[in-house]
Order: sequence, then C-alpha cells, then structure tokens
Amino acid sequence: MTVTLSPTTAQQQPDISYQPDETKWRARTARRLAEDPTLPNQPLPEGFPAKIKGPIAWEGKDFTTEEQWVVKLTEAQLQEIDNALKHFKGLNRPLGHISRETFPLPTLAPVLLGLAAELYSGRGFFVLRTIPVDNYTREEIAIIYAGISSFVGSARGKQDVTGAVIAHIKDITVSHAHEKGHRANTAYTTDKQVFHTDVGDLIALICLSTSESGGTSRLCSGPRVYNEIAATRPDLIRVLAEPWPLDSFGGTPGYTFKPLLYWEDEHIIIQYTRRLLTGYGEQARSPHIPAITEAQAEALDTLQFTAEKFSLALNFQKGDIQYINSIGLLHARDAFRDSPEKTRHLIRLWLRNDELAWKTPAPLQPNWRRLYSVGPDHQRFPLEPEVRKKDNNPIPPPPAPTAFNQ
Repeated sequence: MTVTLSPTTAQQQPDISYQPDETKWRARTARRLAEDPTLPNQPLPEGFPAKIKGPIAWEGKDFTTEEQWVVKLTEAQLQEIDNALKHFKGLNRPLGHISRETFPLPTLAPVLLGLAAELYSGRGFFVLRTIPVDNYTREEIAIIYAGISSFVGSARGKQDVTGAVIAHIKDITVSHAHEKGHRANTAYTTDKQVFHTDVGDLIALICLSTSESGGTSRLCSGPRVYNEIAATRPDLIRVLAEPWPLDSFGGTPGYTFKPLLYWEDEHIIIQYTRRLLTGYGEQARSPHIPAITEAQAEALDTLQFTAEKFSLALNFQKGDIQYINSIGLLHARDAFRDSPEKTRHLIRLWLRNDELAWKTPAPLQPNWRRLYSVGPDHQRFPLEPEVRKKDNNPIPPPPAPTAFNQ
C-alpha cells in the first residue's frame, strides 16, 4: 500500500543545517537520552563488530610528523615523470588513453603500486611531494597527474554526465556567477566543508596553488569514528546502518534510500555527504521527500563531531598530490580566503584500484557502475574550472525504507 503524506501530517525535518551546531547537537543528545535512558545499552546491529583494529583505525595524535605520510619525489623520479610525459605526448593519443602502459615509470611504478596497497590495507592515505607544476602547461599537468595516478587507481571515474574525469576544486562563485549549480556544493566556494566522503573508492587531489589563508585539509579514520560511537552509543550505529532518504535535488527519482554505514567483507565503510540530508546554499532540502528523524539528526552530528575529535590536519603544499581511501576515511576542509596573488586551486580525480579494491556494498553498486563506466575515448579532461553537469538519468524508484533487521 502506498501512503501519501500531506503537508500537515508529514514528518518535519529536524532543526539541523549543513554547518553543524555543537550546542544543538548536545541539546538533542541530552533530550533523546532523557526520553530513553536505555539507548546506550542497545546492541549493535547483528554481525557488526565491537571494535575495528588495524592500521586504518588511527587518530590524529598517532602521527607526530608529516614524514609519516609524505613521500618526497627524488630528482631521478621527477625526470622519469618528465620522460613519461614526453612519451605519452609522442603517441598523439587522446588523454583518456593515459594508463600504466602509455605513461611508463620504470622505477617509480613499484613505489606507487606499494602506496596503492597502503590506501586499502594501511592507514588509507598518503601525499606525493611535489610536482613542479609551474614548469608545465595545464594540459601537461593533467597528463602527469593522470599518468602517476594510473598506478594508484587503475580506473578513473566520471565526475559529471559529460564524461569529465577531472574536476577543478576552487571558488567559482564570482567567475561563474551567471551559471547555476556551483553554489549548492561547498567544494566550489570558500566555505568550510564538513566531514564527508566522495563517491567511489579513492580520491586524488593535486594542488596547483594555495589560498591566502585557511583551507586546511583534514582527514579522519572511519573505523576510529566507528569504534568511538560503537563503544558509547551503539544505538546510533544501528541508526547509521539503516536506510536514509538522500535528496537528489531535482534528479530522477527525487530521492533514494541508502544506509550511511556498512559492515562489508570485514571492512567498515562510511559513505555519505551531509548536504544530501540537510541541503546547502541555493539547494534547500526538497520539501516533498521524507524528512530525516531526530535520531538521524543526532547520528549525523555525532559523525561530524567525533571525526573532528580524532582528525588529522594536512599541510597541503603547491604541487602535492593527496591520495585518500574515500570509503575508509572521512575528509573535510576549513574555510579559506583567496587573494589576487594566492588562489586555492585543486584538481580532483576519482579512482579505483581493481586489483586491491574492497567489496562494494550492494546499495552502492549502481552508483559505482555508473561512475566507472566511461571508456578511454569518452573521458574528458577540462583544463579550466567549470560547473559540473548533473546526471539526471532515471534509475529505479527507491524502495520503501525498512528497519535494519527486517
């Protein structure tokens, strides 16, 4: 039976916005615990572990120096990269054909392949320092970036419906003020980005230039966040592992139901973007889709503030490439200020290493298939910032939400 909720009977969206409010979070937690003091005594979802161990379950204080995650390229390796660039350009092939075979790195390749394993079975991130970006054209940087990254992730994901496989992460609110879309995503503003994950397995970011101030990149271990919440509020683990209504902001269908948390093949996987649940900027949350619950609002803020507690700040320098396991780690960015002389500008790749990849949870598989579906001849490498074109191709309607164990 289909039940349509009228505006007067529909559940109201909790008082929660994209930018987290710690006072509201603590008040909501206190209120819910007062209403039901047994919440912290509830069991974890069936099969979920009490604690995750291993190198990916780290916290920021475990790192004492950036040398623990920064890999500095030698002059010989930089020359090898330059030689590979010349080799690829000599092939006169479209950029979508950049691969391990067409961008040969005889001695650097084994290093990169080992670092790829670190993403999936180690701490989940590293920084490659540093590409001399001022020595190359924008197209040459794209070739070098994709070429190096092909040894880390064998598949490149498309970032919009046009087949673009790179995206420029910078403030475009002025330069593209006449276009719609970018003000609905903090990536293209100077605002703070709260903790979240991107779609796909791996994220790469190369820094072309830094801001005048702010913009610090922050990472947090998903398993460490899980361990804290599982130990203190196991009821919220259950909430995170149940389906949530994710807004598509005008897509087809208007919303989908997916969990934010998965226990899949011995891995804790977190996959969520806060703005799909709260709205952001010019995209308010759609009024005619299911609201999130008070329990979900508390869980969403608990993710954020627990991630802040255990996070690590990275010193992102010009020419650095940062690689992140996006299903194992959460990432965020501080607000920043640009100036005419210093403008923060990153370029993003979404990658997957088909040899090392974790098993993708079933609810995420349709998005993953669409993400990695673009062939070499259809990959586009925009060399300047642009507003991403949304993919509104219909997918099957969302199933009705069900409890985790039903």
